[in-house]
Amino acid sequence: MSTKQCSDCSGSYPDDVDGPSRRLAALVSWPAAPLTDSLVRRALTDIGQVEISPSLPTLPLSSKLLQWAAYDTIDHSLTVTEPNRVLSSAYTIRKALIRKHFFARCTRSYILKHPQSVLATSVPRTWDIEMSFAHELDELWHDELWDLGEELETSPGRWYILKPGMADAGMGIRLFNSKDTLREIFEEFEGHSDDEEAESCDTFVITSQLRHFVIQEYVANPLLIDPREFLPGSHVKATERLRGRKFHLRTYVVASGVLRVYMYRRMLALFSCEPYDFPRRGNNESSISLLPHLTNTSLQSRRGEEGVRLFDELIGHHILSGIEGNINLLEPDIADIREQMAQILADVFKAATEQAIHFQPLPNAFELYGVDFLVSHVPSGSHGPRFQVNILEVNAEPAIELTGPRLTWILEDLFKSIQVVCIAPFADGVSDQIDSWKVGEVRHNMQKCLDMQVRGAMGW
Repeated sequence: MSTKQCSDCSGSYPDDVDGPSRRLAALVSWPAAPLTDSLVRRALTDIGQVEISPSLPTLPLSSKLLQWAAYDTIDHSLTVTEPNRVLSSAYTIRKALIRKHFFARCTRSYILKHPQSVLATSVPRTWDIEMSFAHELDELWHDELWDLGEELETSPGRWYILKPGMADAGMGIRLFNSKDTLREIFEEFEGHSDDEEAESCDTFVITSQLRHFVIQEYVANPLLIDPREFLPGSHVKATERLRGRKFHLRTYVVASGVLRVYMYRRMLALFSCEPYDFPRRGNNESSISLLPHLTNTSLQSRRGEEGVRLFDELIGHHILSGIEGNINLLEPDIADIREQMAQILADVFKAATEQAIHFQPLPNAFELYGVDFLVSHVPSGSHGPRFQVNILEVNAEPAIELTGPRLTWILEDLFKSIQVVCIAPFADGVSDQIDSWKVGEVRHNMQKCLDMQVRGAMGW
């Protein structure tokens, strides 16, 4: 088939645009994420005729357009006005998922309406507040934070974690266990020195520019594992030399249309850079080392294989939390944790659909999220499973480049799966295989977690 160059973009169009199969043009642009850009382009090579352009092309009426690009690059109005011809890689409105304070309100509302939901036990207790200056706490203790204030005064052994509602990369995260410490944290944000910023693990924020914060009850009994155990080249073998580190699970989740949710089965375990220790103050009364507690990859002082592992690679590792003795993480444990995650994800997206103002799925859109979970270790003798999964947050445009070169292959597989599940049915106009995919079933390393019709969704 002969082609002709498009004068409005770097792509080209076939001469016979009125042929039996409509062409697919693709906008691919990730200015701040070159690895994502490369992965998208590689995934699209499995589709027959597709012309890729870094800018929005002008299409013949018989062509389809795929916008697989950064959120700010996508023409969202085109997504809404051309639902039959345009497929985009982000929902236009999804604050209920990706903003921490909106997410807290979303899940809290859902739990109140559905007290039997798995979210009732898998979302840490959360308070969301809006403030700019430390003195505003005086009023909050009598209003939004009155029950938290009661707990701080009667249960000093409990710890809580403060997170800015719209910051990422671990910025602004702090631990506290008293009213005075929380006030000192906000005073630190108001007026800091260069030394204070350096001491805070590069997580300083300016409170007056953020305003929205969430406070969560700190999960003090995380599952602990030494990621060096069985690591190639490591000589750490003996149990007595192992030191447990905290980690969270980064799970890639794809939402498609209105609404199907898929969980990518090859998930990552992201470890803190120091062995875990229960929160305690340093010599400075308001100073608490965050290094044993923060597992965000962008904050680690040492990166590489030691801090980023596949979850499946931890099978057989010694569990270093709890007092049960010499026990290991087994394959059934990982299967149980995965199943808990799938159930949580289903209810999280159900909760979001009940927030019609802040989450609006579209039939001609899909989106990749990085969802973070923390696994806590339930002591022996307790009823139910020995591990409890807690959802921490949902991230749009996850920083996949922090995965590291050793595990880039799973990202290639992930984006190929997205192409098969989300792009191919749009390009080919055939969705029989997707329609027959049952909830719980695994295909292309994706487990379907949810399949529902969101009534009132635009275009449905």
